[in-house]
Amino acid sequence: MLVRILLASVLAFAPAAAQKALFTAEAMMKLKRISDPSVAPDGSAVAYTVGEVDLANNAIDRQIWISPLAGGPARKVTTEGRNWGARFSPDSKRIAFLSTRSGSAQVWVMDALGENPRQITRLSTEADGVIWSGDGRTLVFTSEVYPECNADDGCNRKRLEEEQKNPVRARVYDRLLYRHWNQWKGKRVRHLMAVSLEDGKVRDLTPGARYDVPPFSLGGGPDYAVSPDGKEVCYAANFDEDQALSTNWELYVVPIEGPGEGREAKKISTSPGADATPKYSPDGRWLAWRMQVRPGYESDRWRLVVLERETGQLTVLTENLDRHVTGFAWHPDSKRIAFTVEDRGRQQAHLIPVTGGGTRVITQGAAHVDDLHFTADGKTLVYTEMSGSSPVEIFRASSGGGAPQPVTRLNDALLEAHDLRPLEDFTVPGADNTPVHSFLLKPPAFDSNRKYPVLFLIHGGPQGAWGETFSYRWNPQVFASAGFVVVMPNPRGSTGYGTRFTDEINGDWGGRVYEDIMAVVRHVEKLPYVDPDRFAAAGGSYGGYMVNWILGHTDRFRALVSHAGVYDLYSMGGETEELWFTTWEFRGHPWENPEMYDRWSPSRFAANFRTPTLVIHGELDYRVPYGQGLQLFTALQVKKVPSKLVLFPDEGHWILKPQNSLFWYRTFLDWVTGWTAKKP
Repeated sequence: MLVRILLASVLAFAPAAAQKALFTAEAMMKLKRISDPSVAPDGSAVAYTVGEVDLANNAIDRQIWISPLAGGPARKVTTEGRNWGARFSPDSKRIAFLSTRSGSAQVWVMDALGENPRQITRLSTEADGVIWSGDGRTLVFTSEVYPECNADDGCNRKRLEEEQKNPVRARVYDRLLYRHWNQWKGKRVRHLMAVSLEDGKVRDLTPGARYDVPPFSLGGGPDYAVSPDGKEVCYAANFDEDQALSTNWELYVVPIEGPGEGREAKKISTSPGADATPKYSPDGRWLAWRMQVRPGYESDRWRLVVLERETGQLTVLTENLDRHVTGFAWHPDSKRIAFTVEDRGRQQAHLIPVTGGGTRVITQGAAHVDDLHFTADGKTLVYTEMSGSSPVEIFRASSGGGAPQPVTRLNDALLEAHDLRPLEDFTVPGADNTPVHSFLLKPPAFDSNRKYPVLFLIHGGPQGAWGETFSYRWNPQVFASAGFVVVMPNPRGSTGYGTRFTDEINGDWGGRVYEDIMAVVRHVEKLPYVDPDRFAAAGGSYGGYMVNWILGHTDRFRALVSHAGVYDLYSMGGETEELWFTTWEFRGHPWENPEMYDRWSPSRFAANFRTPTLVIHGELDYRVPYGQGLQLFTALQVKKVPSKLVLFPDEGHWILKPQNSLFWYRTFLDWVTGWTAKKP
């Protein structure tokens, strides 16, 4: 009711002729979610996945669409089952994709117009992540198999049936990383496979591997690639015994026929950190990838490197660029590479010679670009773009110049009907007088003569950042539509502001970050259109940690929301799955550095808790296990602090199911609007 009253008051101040609908969570659910574009090499079309919310089934239906690059209407070309991961063949005549239309996820191929689909694989262990070989004769994909079975589907099928019939459901482990994100590790592991389009025979490229190949994605693109001549596959793998402590991804190459006598996989990378997202140059001379150099640090700066395959000469192209390389694509001439860089809340594409040298920005003015693709003639760059007020759409830019042109406009009508506003920037001196950048979003029908409540959003990571992006999980437009001025600070630890700024959160979780955030708060409270007595703060993951830290260190806020927040560092150090994270951040295990764990644990300051707090957690969250939320709620209740606990038994670190997401937004907004409402 409080939310409805507040929304009505917002509308009352809007000029009648200019009113648009408020952008609520319900409106957000109607957007078409574009992802994973694949460009036909001949420049004729782009295929991509579109997710549409199916509230009745509490799911997101994913289908493949195709749009002509020269302009024209988009077409949905799949309807049966779930379909995703479309990839154009090298000759642009076919599309490989994944589909569940036969009852399980398998590799399919259709023609370039989206017609005449035929099933390629029929594996009991299913398939994912399909790509083409350079000669168009083979498809490479992944499948979760029993290591002793490899590509023998009869063996895998028998083991699956035995496991399903076994009444004993005990999980037994003898090494770490026994669960990850939201799943317990089973007896199967991901292997890299190849299937011939001529005979349908499936080969295991990583037979006997006891660990996932490739490992879980670190972003930036697929972690395997096929050479242009179709003879070699490069993939990322981590074969270290201490999987929970190692980030030492390495790159290996193997003949596409698979390992055998004289054809064993060969390691080609040497960095002690992670090596990922390999891509061959179109002429086959080079192999490029993203590299980290510090072992055990998942947030180390990603560099772009190239290997000359014949000589073995490795060159780091972006060593002098103090920013993360988030993705890249080869130019068809094999002499240049386009790559994306995160910088001060935006992400742009740059171009660099393969031999090194200066870079050139090629997407200047866009808020956030990603998914770079060139047409085979090099005349057109295709990419995705989004901003804080518009979701992902696909664009194309011509090498001949001129303004970029939209390829898709799937959400134009819905966005035009709703009041979405641009993000604004401001910077204030933080701890040590270091500049701290923030985004600010004003509510619909904004009136500078009014006084608004403020919602501060604290990002997770902790090595993450708020950017000019469009989020479905923490959407500032939805919060602003509830009548808040929304402020999103990027304090110490945030990416896009240089390595030193990012690293300064290591071993200092509640120090300079807290000071940075409170400096932003002090700046905002002086703005003429905010009510300094009606501040709320919310955050997830590390953002939830910071909310919990705030809870024990200041009474500045009327209300707090802690989503999947770290509360007790001692128990977190023994419950979380990626131990490299806590051992890097706190310089060892809890028993090795107890003083640091004690110093920065919000649980040690429970005696100071007074601010009303909403605690939210997913029971399938193995990154920040939900016991952290239970401990926090227990302390709040014992302290008689107004508090509420919301647990999602079917969600992990993020709340993804549509109906759960709507419930999350409603509960969140009821809490912060209720506690920040003006008193009579």
